[in-house]
Amino acid sequence: MFNPTREQVRRFFCDAWRKHQERLPLVGAEVAAADLAARHPEYHALLADPDGALDKEWTPEGGQMNPFLHLSLHLAIHEQLSIDQPAGIRAAFDRLVSRMDRHDAEHILLEKLAETVWQAQHSGGQVDAAAYVEAVRRAGGPL
Repeated sequence: MFNPTREQVRRFFCDAWRKHQERLPLVGAEVAAADLAARHPEYHALLADPDGALDKEWTPEGGQMNPFLHLSLHLAIHEQLSIDQPAGIRAAFDRLVSRMDRHDAEHILLEKLAETVWQAQHSGGQVDAAAYVEAVRRAGGPL
């Protein structure tokens, strides 16, 4: 399994954005990364400055979401939806999309995924995939 460093993740998104801007060929996950970056104009200046992006810090205490964490979570849910893993996540997402804008629905998945990962880290256990899918289902409201 690939476990990129913080610098590698940041360079990946900055490189994908640069290639997109220069209309260079994108390969593999760069395609999704560039699309995600395009949907987040608030990050364009940051992505255009890889050297500055490498050293920047974002802390919860500062009330800021780390843009690279945000984009990485988007990329993770993009992959989850493409293969329906955990099982049922695509149906739960489709239900959200039937009730709201797709990007807003993605942000609900981001929130629920982050909460689920935090719970696993906090308890020292495994990620509870079933609880994650159920949390997304509940976010869609009653049937």
